[in-house]
Amino acid sequence: MTSRILKTAGLITVFCLIAGICAYLTLKLIVRSEDTILVPDLINKDIVYALEILSDLGVNTKVKGSEYSSSITKNNVIYQDPEPGAEIKKGRDVRIIISKGQKTIIMPDLKGMLFQSAHIILEENGLILNAHSITYNKKVKKDVVVEQRPGPGRVIKRGSGVNLLVSIGSQPVFCKMPNLNGLPLDDAIILIRKNNFVEGEIKSLFDADKPLNSITSHEPPSGHRVLEGTAINLVINRKSGENYGRNTYSATGCSLFRYRVKCGFLKKHVRVNINSYGVSNDAFNDFVNPGHEIRLLIPNNDSVLFLYVDDELVQTKVFDSWQR
Repeated sequence: MTSRILKTAGLITVFCLIAGICAYLTLKLIVRSEDTILVPDLINKDIVYALEILSDLGVNTKVKGSEYSSSITKNNVIYQDPEPGAEIKKGRDVRIIISKGQKTIIMPDLKGMLFQSAHIILEENGLILNAHSITYNKKVKKDVVVEQRPGPGRVIKRGSGVNLLVSIGSQPVFCKMPNLNGLPLDDAIILIRKNNFVEGEIKSLFDADKPLNSITSHEPPSGHRVLEGTAINLVINRKSGENYGRNTYSATGCSLFRYRVKCGFLKKHVRVNINSYGVSNDAFNDFVNPGHEIRLLIPNNDSVLFLYVDDELVQTKVFDSWQR
């Protein structure tokens, strides 16, 4: 009887011991699985991707530096510690080294690019803008790269300096100011346009001894060196409508201007510009069918009308209140 009891007690003890060991191993395995991870393979992975993966796994990322690599793309991981597949606890550090790309690159072609865009490309390729010079160039727009050194296609080291030659547009052209005094207004405007100037403010000053509507003076004066595109201010021989006290916006203070487009097959671009007291505005600007007539009321307040057909000046007309 006693031996039977001892045998039963022994079996119970062995069973409890085995159950305890199993429970311990199971608990240890559960705890271990919660506190440890397998290090992923980060080699040739983008740095942003690597940081996101390691952060999600609960480990710290330590960037030890960067190195040139002929096989790993720039900003990708070229080294990691621990190695892929290693088992580490959460909260541990994973050390990585980032690729700086190849030590040498092919010099990009920057010619024809805006200077700002070329500068960005140099920085992206690890190159330095050593210096940039400017030059006039009538064929290349302002702020566009004309030439570069080193030239495109050359193999150069990252960190090398690059020199750029940048256009500042066409070189200013100066012309000798012609003498407009005594010319009719039409002829004066044509000569202004012929010399690549533009008409500016037109004032009135009456002189009974000089032909009506002729130029009595202009600014800049004749003989001066004047830049193309400069506005030429004119004084013409006519009476000022202001001296007559008329209301320029009344019916009696306006004149009717009429122009009929010549017959043909294509529409014409007609523009009527009014210059009054130095202020220039378009009274009409549109495409008109052949044979169509345009009619405009023009105030008689010392206004000068310029009629353009397909951008060519074809007529000028002066509207003075004293003439009515």
